[in-house]
This record gives sequence, structure tokens and C-alpha cells, in this order.
Amino acid sequence: MEEDTPSSRTPSRVRRSFLERLFSAQSLKLQPEDVVPVAVIALGRYLSEEQPDEQHPDVYSYDVTLTDGVWRAKCFLHRSLNHLVHRNILRTGADVSITQCSFVYNERRLGHGYVRIEEVKCGSKSSGVLRGVRDVQGLPLLLKHGMEIMALRTDVPLQVTRKHYLALWNNDDPEGTAWTPHAPAADAVLDVSKISLVSDLESYGTIRWRPLPLLVRIIHKSRLRYYGKFGLTIEFPYQAYFEVADQSGTMSLVLWNELCPEWYHRLNVGAVLYLQNYSLKQSYPNRTRPHMDHHRMRSFHSVEICLNARNPVSLVTVVPPKSVLPQWGLPGVAYQFTPRSELENLANKSSCDLIGLVTFVGRVERVRCKANKGAERYCTYRWVHAVDGTSNHPFILEMFSSSQPDIFNQISPMTYLVCTQMRVCQVDGSPPYLTSSCETEMLITGHHKGRPYVSEPAVKSFLQWTKTLKDSVVLQKTVVGGQYCFPPAPRTFTQSAADGSTPLIPLVAAADLKKELESLQYRERKRIAIQGQIMAVQYLKYPQSTGRDNQQVPDGSADAVPDTHTDHSTETLTTGETSADGDRLSWESGVWPKLRQEVSEHVRDGGLYPDSVAQRFTFDEKERLLQWSTLQPSQWAPEQSTDAVPAAFRPGYYRTTVLGINNQMAIDAAFFPVAWSGDPRAVGLPQEPHGNTMLSCLSSGFLCPLSDSMRHSDGTLPEPEEVLATAAELEDTHFVCVLDLCNLGGDEVEILINKVYRVSDISLV
Repeated sequence: MEEDTPSSRTPSRVRRSFLERLFSAQSLKLQPEDVVPVAVIALGRYLSEEQPDEQHPDVYSYDVTLTDGVWRAKCFLHRSLNHLVHRNILRTGADVSITQCSFVYNERRLGHGYVRIEEVKCGSKSSGVLRGVRDVQGLPLLLKHGMEIMALRTDVPLQVTRKHYLALWNNDDPEGTAWTPHAPAADAVLDVSKISLVSDLESYGTIRWRPLPLLVRIIHKSRLRYYGKFGLTIEFPYQAYFEVADQSGTMSLVLWNELCPEWYHRLNVGAVLYLQNYSLKQSYPNRTRPHMDHHRMRSFHSVEICLNARNPVSLVTVVPPKSVLPQWGLPGVAYQFTPRSELENLANKSSCDLIGLVTFVGRVERVRCKANKGAERYCTYRWVHAVDGTSNHPFILEMFSSSQPDIFNQISPMTYLVCTQMRVCQVDGSPPYLTSSCETEMLITGHHKGRPYVSEPAVKSFLQWTKTLKDSVVLQKTVVGGQYCFPPAPRTFTQSAADGSTPLIPLVAAADLKKELESLQYRERKRIAIQGQIMAVQYLKYPQSTGRDNQQVPDGSADAVPDTHTDHSTETLTTGETSADGDRLSWESGVWPKLRQEVSEHVRDGGLYPDSVAQRFTFDEKERLLQWSTLQPSQWAPEQSTDAVPAAFRPGYYRTTVLGINNQMAIDAAFFPVAWSGDPRAVGLPQEPHGNTMLSCLSSGFLCPLSDSMRHSDGTLPEPEEVLATAAELEDTHFVCVLDLCNLGGDEVEILINKVYRVSDISLV
């Protein structure tokens, strides 16, 4: 594609476009008088050249690619605006207005510079600019006069010392065209007359020697590990572990740095490799390893095989399957598929593989990863339910990103899912669940062909069972998205009497709650607990409109946090009793009118957002549902819908006001009880019968008995008036309230009550 500069292209328009005027300005600092919206079509994240400090602690920088419908241009985002990306306020597919920017020349590099965005206003979720753009990549790339050499760097960061982009929301997924896609292995002539065995390598240790070639099969593959940090000069600081085997045993192989983009997608489980010019080094003792007892082979752990791009230059050949000879004696890939009916029998932290039919896929969320050093990072994960016909209970799967974004983001109900090297988590009072490991590989329908497990008896048995199913019946039990967290909060809230620690759920001061909310980044989830009293409960028949489609964020310095303004004139609750007001039913404590005047801050979010409610899955809505439940993409595409997925059913919920134990801060939180048996949250939830009082519902998390209908049309559930009629028992009672927090993007912060504990449910140990 031909790149242009403003001076090299004769415009047919009387008035130049906004970006054209921006790039042709003579002044280095510009505050446009006639600000025109431009659309964000790409966001690129990478390790910053600038050292983090207290004012700007973020270690990453962002490039923003914009279009005005005529040109497209890549700009650098001033790091004071990074928080707009962190909260998904500045996002692809939306319009922004640049109110101040500068042109920055690279003083150490000829012909290099960029526009730095310093002040910006973020517009509505739906872009007006992109409505008239059919092929965004077909738009000419705008460059400042004299900077034409930068046309050769379209897929690399504007900061020249960085050579690649990271995935927008985690560090585990490969991003960009630098990563060579998988391709069938080409025919090659191999000399296997003189080769080393894996067992020989341990005796050589790490001494310098000229190794003989290795002929091995990959039996496990880890996700990518990014180890970049400020000051590190390695261009591609990645590594990936593989477990390889020959007839003598197994050993770890490490793919280092530049070889990761070239080979990671091409080295798959089951592939046979012919390796030359590798090196050996002492194994790193503190890394995770796959469980391989079922392979029944000897494992060598003192050294590991290293493949490098230099010193020496390693040579890697993937042997085509048709060229693999039986006389080489290479072991096959072994699996340990476990049916759901036997999961309870497995030991905690043991390993297993599974195959199942997906019935529930949760939204993708993020959690801050624990790291002793290096750049701060987030892990992305989602919850999945899958059935295999051997039990009435599904597999409950906590699926972390496995450097397979094309699969991770496409997991949907009605697909066949295979997961390897999952770890068993046995939980007191709840069914076991499985969590992925660093070596987990996930495959879905469309990716199974040619995989080593297709001939496994467990796989054949599963496929035979699926032939007995009717799609129309299974579809009635499939859902996507919504708030979900497992395992349920424990029956008893425990705290150490010695140091006050709460090992399962952190207990925070109410005064620190706002800080917790402000620190949340896009789709980041936290579970916390606070002490306090419940002052008021409102039942809202339908969720309140969030207005997010027409929302205007004032400027680039605005913080997207819940409204903490206290406005007593809007309060309409009836003191000390239950009242009805249109579609709202409410109860209020008799002491709340007085205590409310003493509250210094009241976090007034507490709504139930459409993103909090799981949706029925249909094949017609599959793409929209998947887009809705995954994260905002780093690249805009025409098929990227900006419309919220319409809720097929919007249940009522209880907006609950909790006053901190010191009466200084209050918070509104939504209580959204489980009400029907098909709700994914019902799986594993202790369901002892209770009296459907307000307190018993808050303590248990569900209405009793659960309805068989999503719309509760069978008449088995209590009416909200009946539940609220019992709310007086909340009066003057000290509770510990467990809250699930999640930033849904922009100013939408989900605050849900998961469970409340009475004093009798609290234990000091």
C-alpha cells in the first residue's frame, strides 16, 4: 500500500481534513480551534522507554491509530492519559476529540518523530466517523513531511527502541504480524545416522561441546512468558517451555527471545523436531512443570535444551508426519482424560485432561498477577461449564489465557472443548473445579483435526454420547456472559486472631473502599469484605438505564469512578417500613435518616448492568454474544458491533445500602439472587431450604426453591413484597458483607453483594 504525506497528495477537497491540518501545522504545540471528532481504529501497548515514577507509575506506553474518514495516522498517547485506556474509556471503535497535542522529533534518529496527544475528550460508544468508512486499511497513512521513512515501521511502536507490541489486556498472548503463523511442515532431508539421546545430555552438563542433533517429539507446550522490564535491551524478551521426549526419556526445551515469534505457533504438541546447534544450561528450579507420571518415562531435570537466535544460531526442523519413521522409536503423546463422574476422586492439585460439550461461557475478566519483579501485569481468564454425559454436574473450569487468543476468545456453547494439564481444586462444601496451568492447551471445534488425542478411547466415547443429543434440547440449557465467580463464599467468615488476616476474602475498611474502586482497571475483578449495617433495601423491577451508548466523558483527566455525591433531596424511602413506589419497593432502617446526615461519603452506584446478567445462547446471535463477552479488541473491524446485546430477560434486583461500621461511609450494592436452576451461579451453590426472608436470601444467595423457568413463570418463587416484608430483621444488626467488584469499562463499576455474614457466622482462629 502506498503511504502519503500532506504535501505529496493533491487534495480534491476545498478544505483539508482534520488530521491533514494537524500533521501539516508549523507549530510544534497545537491546540486546534475547530476540534473535529476522529475515530480510534487501533491501540498498541508496549514497554515504555520512559522510567516510571510516582506521578506516572505505568511501565507501558500506548500508540493510538486514528482516522478522520480520509486519512489514518498513528499518534503517541501522553502517559498522563494512560488511565483512559486502563478503564476502556479511550477504546477502538469510538470517537475522540484532540484538544491539545505536540509534535515530538527524535533527536537521536533522522527522519523520525510523532504526534503526541496531550489532551483529549472521549465521545460516545458508537463512532459517527466510522459509519462512512468501508475499508479502514485502505485509507492512506498520513506522515509528516520528511518522515517518509517511518512508512516502513507501520507494525512497530513509535518509540524506536521497542520492536513489537504486546497484547492490549495481558502479556501472555502474541500480538502483531511479527508472529509467524502455523504452517504445514516442509519436506526435508535429515541425517539421523548420528544423533544424541535425551539421556546423554544430562551427562554432558553445561560444558562447551558441539552437540549431535536431537530427534524428539513435543509432548507438552507452555504458554508464552514475557519477561520485559524497564532497562532491558532484549528486543523480544519472551520464552516458552516445551517438554520433549525420545526413547530414552523426557527433558525441557526452552525457546528464547527472537525465536519465539518465529517458531512458537509452529511447534505444537505431537510434532517431531530435528534440532541442531542447541545449547544446554542448568534448569531453573522454581518454574512450574507439567504432570507427566502417566507417560511412564524417565524425566531429566538437571539441564534443559536451549534454542537461541545467536551464540549459537539454533537450527530447528519440523519433520512432516508422513516422514516420521517407526524405527526412530519416538514415544506418542499420552493423555489422562478423566470423566466428570470421577472428578471427586482426584486429589487436590492433581492433573487431568478433559473433553466436554460447552454449556456456559462466562465473560472474560482480568486479575492482577502476583509478580516479585518486572512489569506489572494482568492475567485474563473466564469461567466455562462443560458436560460429558457421565454426571449430572458439569465440569467447572477456570480458564486462563494460554497464548491461544484465537481459541480462548471463540469458546462458545455447543462446541466440543478439550483441555489438557488442568489442575484439580477440591473445595470444602462445594464441587471440585479445574483451573488451567501454564502447560494447559485448549482446543475447540474446528481445531481438533490431526491432534494426537483424537484416537483416545475417552474421546471416542464422548463423541458417541453426543450423537444421542438433540441440539434444541441442549440449547435450552446454554448461556453466555454475566457475572460469575466460583467457588461460593465459605459458610463461615474466618479471621486470624493473631494478626487479623483473612486468608480467603480480604476485609477492608470502609474508608478504603473508594480507593479499591478507583484502582480497578477494565474488567478487573476483586472480591472484598466490609463490616457494617444494612440501612436500606430497594427492589427495582427492571435495571436502570446506564445511558452508556450516549455517554460523553468530559475530558482526558476525568476519573471514571462511581458517583459519590450525596443528595438527600432525592430520597423517597419510607422510614422503618416497606413502601411501594411504581416499580420500586423499598425498606429503610428507622435510624438511617439521622445517620445519613453524618455520612461523609456515599458511593451511589449499586445498579445491575446488562453486562452483569447472563444471556441465552442462540446460533443467530453467536458472534454478537462472543463479542459482548470478550474484551475490547485492540483493532477495530467493520463487523465490530457497538450495540449492547439486548437482554432477553431482565430480572429484578435489590439495591442495598450498607453503612460502614464507623458510620462514615455508605455504599450501594446490587443483590441479584439466584432464582432459577439454569443460572450458572446455581452450580455448586449450597441450597439448603430457607424461609425467603431478606436476611436468609442475603446469607444464602438464592431464592427458595429455585424456579425451572428463566422468567420464573411457574409461580414457585416468593414475590419481592413478601421478601421485603421481612427486612425489619436487618435493623441494628452488625454484618460482614462480601462484595464482588468489577470495572465494566468507563464509569460502569459493578458492585454486587455475594453474601452477608451475621456475627454467628464469623469465626476467629
